[in-house]
This record gives sequence, C-alpha cells and structure tokens, in this order.
Amino acid sequence: MRRDGRIVNFLLALLSRDWVGVPVALLVAGAGGVLIGLDGAWAVALGVVVVAVGVVLAAGAVRHLVLVAREERARPMPGKLVDVGGHRMHVLAEGEAGGGPTVVWMPGVHAPGEELGRLHTMLTPLTRSVLVDRFGSGWSDVGPFPRTTAGEAGELLAALEAAGERPPFVFVGHSFGGLLVANAARRRPDLVAGLVLLDPTPSDVIAFAPPSRLVVRMRRGALLTAVRHLFGAHRGRGGRTRQSCAAASIFAELSPSGLARVGWETVVYDGDLGHLPLVLVVPPDLKEGETLLGAARDAVEVERIGRFYLRTRTRYLATTTGARVVYTPDGTGHDFPHEEPEFVADVVGGLVRELRVTGR
Repeated sequence: MRRDGRIVNFLLALLSRDWVGVPVALLVAGAGGVLIGLDGAWAVALGVVVVAVGVVLAAGAVRHLVLVAREERARPMPGKLVDVGGHRMHVLAEGEAGGGPTVVWMPGVHAPGEELGRLHTMLTPLTRSVLVDRFGSGWSDVGPFPRTTAGEAGELLAALEAAGERPPFVFVGHSFGGLLVANAARRRPDLVAGLVLLDPTPSDVIAFAPPSRLVVRMRRGALLTAVRHLFGAHRGRGGRTRQSCAAASIFAELSPSGLARVGWETVVYDGDLGHLPLVLVVPPDLKEGETLLGAARDAVEVERIGRFYLRTRTRYLATTTGARVVYTPDGTGHDFPHEEPEFVADVVGGLVRELRVTGR
C-alpha cells in the first residue's frame, strides 16, 4: 500500500473513535493559548479566535459523547458479540432453520444489519434469519483499516462460524451488500445453498461507466458526516463516526483504479459460482435515470449509457448456471427493499422453500 494510503487509513481509524474529538479540541485551544503568549497584537487576536474555536469544538465533542452514551442506553444490543480477528462483531440470529437453509442479510453502503431488520423479522417465522453488523457499523467494534470488500467477505464468514451458525446459508445482499455476499459465496461455495442479490453493485459500472463523481461525493459526504458527528454538529440521536469512516475507507476501491488494484480478490467473474442457485432481483427500468445519465452529451449517448446500465444490472446472471432474474414491481427503484419489503420477503422465502424441497 502506498504511504499516502497508510496515512489516510491511520487518520480514518483515529477519526472512528468517538472520544477523539475532545483531545483534538484541546489541542486547538492549546495552540490558541500559545499564540496569545506571543508578542504582538495580531498574535493575541488570532489566539483568542483559535481558543474560542477550541472551546466550541470541545463543547460539541462532549455533546457527541453524551448523545452516543444516551443512545447506547436507549438501544441495548439485541444479539451477541463474537471474536473475529481480535475484534468483536455483532450477530443477531433468530428463528429456526427447520431443516432448511439459514438466511443471512447484508444491507447496502456500509449500513448496520438492522437496516434490513424488517425483512429479518418477516422471515423468522419461516426459517432462521441472521443480521450481521460489519466492523464499524451497529454494535460491532471499529475493526481494522483499510476496509475492503474481500476482507469483509472473509469477516462475514468468520463471524457466522464464531456465532455457531450452521450452513447451508442463503445470502441476501442489497446494492454494495450484494457484491459482498457474492464474494463470500465465491470463497466458500460449500457453505452456501443460494444467493438473492437485490440490485447488487456491478463491478462493470465501477470500471467502465462514463465518468461520474457519485462515489467521490459519497466518500466525501461520509467524511463530512464523521466530522460533524465527532464535534456534535448534528441533530437528533448520536451517530457513530466509525460507520462513516468505514464507508469512506471501502469507497476507495470503488473507482476504476481502485478496482483494478483489488479486482482479482473482489470481482465475481463469469462462472465463478458454478451451479449455485442465484436469484437476481432488479428494477425493470432506470428510475434513477437522471443521475445515471448525467454524463450524456446527446440523445445517442443517452441511449448508449441507458443500455449499459440496464445490461450491467444483469451481469451477475453469468456467474452461475443456476441464475434467474426477477423484476421488481413497476415504479420501484434501487431502494425497493424498503419500498416493497413484502415483495422481497416473498422472493427470499420462495427460494428457501425451493431449497428445502431439493434438500440443499
């Protein structure tokens, strides 16, 4: 890893600690005190301003710690912590497998498992269902940096084993979580009975799409969110800085150069999943078309880019001979797991029933 990458990941790891805002604020105030002690009216004036900034930052950092503590008391951990590589990962498992596969959910971006909590609750009467908080999210520890798709796939498998969850598993992943669980299935096909990919992130889009600032904006937004939370500049309950930092770290590989660097460990290529049953669930059209087509220069480009995005959505069908596509209800977009949870639960439940019949 290049030196600048190591520095960035060190800073992200440091920023992930909710308490770090306090010493940073004290350092700022201390620097102001040094300026005040210098000769010259300009130094005194600047020092007063810097001290004031430090005091404001300290007040915000304390507010953040209070909000985090309050939220921890209000929302006790529902599952259990298991050891994965010397760090604790949160796993919530409920329901009975009943001789069939256990369903494991993985939300998009770098959200905690509870992001798909409603779907988890809907499936527990049918089978055993598991939510896992990746490192940096939910009740899990910060974990090591950098965060990578390949690393998180291995951590997911290790967490399930440490929690005593028994295969076979049906992995269900939304968006970036779809890329992650497909990667996990490629690594340990012996543990996986089937996959349900909910509009998963296709690597082709990252590598070959027209130039887009979307991921760059997402990474910058994650960093700004972390800083705002660290110094209490947010409304409502106390958000954890570690989730935003983990997202910013893993977004580094979601670029043409980043994917070229990690592709062999991250991408699920054609045929990698053998004959594994796979259900690809995607919207029938580009509801988010205005954002996706923003790079188009004319009508020809609009048509070309539109075809590209629609085709890459089905790229995962080539990873296994056991794949089929299911289209979401009309009018739904990328966020359909929250827009139509009953539909998603029916699709996942249907695959679980099929696998019970076939004995997988």
